Amino acid sequence: MTARLRPERILPALAWPRHWADGGLRGDLLAGLTVALVMIPQALAYAKLAGLPPQVGLYAALLPAVVAALFGSCGQLSTGPVALTGLLVGASLLPLAGSDPERLIGLALLLALLSGLIQLALGVLRLGWLLNLLSMPVLMGFVNAAALIICLTQVPALFGIALAQDEHLVMGVVHMLTDNRDLHAASVAFGLGTLGALLTMKRLAPRLPGVPIVVAASTVASALLGFEAGGGDVIGHIPQSLPALSLPPLRPELAMTLLPAAFVVAMVSFMEAASSAKLISGRTRQPWDQDQELIGQGLGKVAAAFTSGMPVSASFSRSALNYASEARTGLSSVVTAAIVLIVLLYLTPLLWHLPKPVLAAVILQAVSGLIDLKVLRRAWRANRDDGISAALTFIATLAFAPNIQNGIFTGLILTLALMVYRSMQPRVVQLGLHPDGTYRDLHRFGLTHPDPRVVIVRFDSPLTFVTAASFEDGLLRAARAQPDVRTVLVSAAGINEIDATGLYTLAGLIERFHAQGQSIAFCGLKKQVIDAMERDGLWPRIADIAAYRTEQQALRALLHKPPAATPA
Repeated sequence: MTARLRPERILPALAWPRHWADGGLRGDLLAGLTVALVMIPQALAYAKLAGLPPQVGLYAALLPAVVAALFGSCGQLSTGPVALTGLLVGASLLPLAGSDPERLIGLALLLALLSGLIQLALGVLRLGWLLNLLSMPVLMGFVNAAALIICLTQVPALFGIALAQDEHLVMGVVHMLTDNRDLHAASVAFGLGTLGALLTMKRLAPRLPGVPIVVAASTVASALLGFEAGGGDVIGHIPQSLPALSLPPLRPELAMTLLPAAFVVAMVSFMEAASSAKLISGRTRQPWDQDQELIGQGLGKVAAAFTSGMPVSASFSRSALNYASEARTGLSSVVTAAIVLIVLLYLTPLLWHLPKPVLAAVILQAVSGLIDLKVLRRAWRANRDDGISAALTFIATLAFAPNIQNGIFTGLILTLALMVYRSMQPRVVQLGLHPDGTYRDLHRFGLTHPDPRVVIVRFDSPLTFVTAASFEDGLLRAARAQPDVRTVLVSAAGINEIDATGLYTLAGLIERFHAQGQSIAFCGLKKQVIDAMERDGLWPRIADIAAYRTEQQALRALLHKPPAATPA
């Protein structure tokens, strides 16, 4: 069994036939067709969002999507261009590329390669847990701000006007809205009409594929009404060919410049993929592997780098549609890619008259669902530190735009700083006997010490170099809590770990307490802590008064015999 499963761990697609045996191919085939109808207009729109030619979005929906499906662990994920990654690509690369489209494409290939290699390395080394350093409040603060920025960037295209150039993106949009410039009436009509139609269909007919229907109708209307001839901006020519093999510009200085952006793309895009995978696996009750999904998503980005694509990710909306359409395996993504390929080879002339304001409306409708300020309020109510992290990430992302990667770095640094600060301030409380028979915080519940000679202290943290000073302060306060204290009993169930600093601090406290006629006892010590004390040689000195399992057992023993711990 183990030998048979080993190849499936390397290539999860080998397990697809088992799913087909249970439910057949119909679900995957229909889901692939359904998702393809949404993928094509979204691929065009998200390439535009990144500042890239429209065909790049279609290229990224081909081999990268297939590779991610073959090597990923969740068969219902739909990989390809997504809005958030598109925004990150544009924000990171447009300032570097200037007005040179060829340079922009080369930088996009390099960004896809670097972000893919980062994900691939994390997956191969089983280091996916590192991505958990990005807390959910920070991620949601960033996503909300990024979604708002995406919406702002699409307003000019929706109205058929050029975005005012400004070093600060938000100020550029403000200037655009306040300048007295003529709007292009036909663009406004197509943009607002498309947006209204999409929202109406989503509300009144959610089961219908609103995006492809509205996009097709808008394209036909554009051709019949002469939108392009009247000065409207359309998609225009899309090459009818397979994507050419490409080689990113492998220059060290460029790689170093793009490395921070590549890290953000890798992190944010995988968070989006992981959110979809967790939700879907929870409903299907099929396990998914975080590290294997990193490998799949990473290889998808690497494939994009060598097939003229752009950084890709698993789309939350398309993955949900894939699941709702009863996809069972990654075959659905293969079918989607096949349909995109057919469109690319034979049907791109039909897309010539697709108005760009329509693509702006598609982006607005898709991205507006990412804005959820209630999440920020919930984070504040749950924990003030989380609320501060989310709010500052949101503000920093808006303030740094278009360099939005600085916003998430701000949130990440703040989260880590707050985590270190919180860990340096562990909860140290003195305990009294509660009427329910348990020992609880005596100050909170108005309890008394169990005996004039004993003070019980609970330490709710590992005893390490970060918390050793707080542990020492807590025990010294306990030693002075009553006039006749002989023993401070440490309720140690919360101490899961002890390091060299913790052992050194504890040994010093034992000697200090002994010199002043007092002692330190323990109850509830865990095996890993006792093992560390034994290796250090401290355990034999305190074993007689440190092996108690409960506070009650320790009190019975300590109040009927003198303390036995002595310094070495």
